[in-house]
Amino acid sequence: MEANVREQYNKMAAVYDRVWSRYIFRSLSFLKDWVQLDPLHIVLDVACGTGTFERLVLIEQPTRSISGVDLSEKMLEIAAKKCRDYPNVSFQNASVAALPFADRSFDVVVSASAFHYFDNPTAALIEMKRVLQPGGELVILDWCKDDWLCRLYDVVLRRFDPAHEQCYTQAEFHRFLTGAGFQIQRATRFRIGIAWELMVATAKPI
Repeated sequence: MEANVREQYNKMAAVYDRVWSRYIFRSLSFLKDWVQLDPLHIVLDVACGTGTFERLVLIEQPTRSISGVDLSEKMLEIAAKKCRDYPNVSFQNASVAALPFADRSFDVVVSASAFHYFDNPTAALIEMKRVLQPGGELVILDWCKDDWLCRLYDVVLRRFDPAHEQCYTQAEFHRFLTGAGFQIQRATRFRIGIAWELMVATAKPI
């Protein structure tokens, strides 16, 4: 439930960057390099959290146009402060199920470490597809349930964390993408230390 996600991340916003610093930096640095943004791309970050992805991109491309959305007002407050020197960046409180943008508004849509929170992944993908340009790219990074540790995390979180929906294997993730009308361009799995195996895919609307 989105209400549970909002409540949980509003509570942890003040310590989020500190507690998860290694994971955040390494996963989002990988995402930044993977996306390979064209200088003219207009970008949307779904579940942007505290704006670390935006900050990493803007350090290298300070004129980049980026919008970020998130359920947590407290996380967005931190994101806005982190990126306050960049007038070309904006943040909004919004759900992936109802993005506050017109059709075909973005060249690239990214989402990191949030897919396992979506209560309706297919609906979320269709909504992200709606705001993409016809030749645009969707890039999603998330935990990979092919890894035994992720399977363990999934069991524990589904029992004790009301915000968590479920993790997926790479094959399941890819079926969601193709089922929502995307064609996968490239995909891989990678590790952050021993604890985390992640998967990422770039897909285009068909």
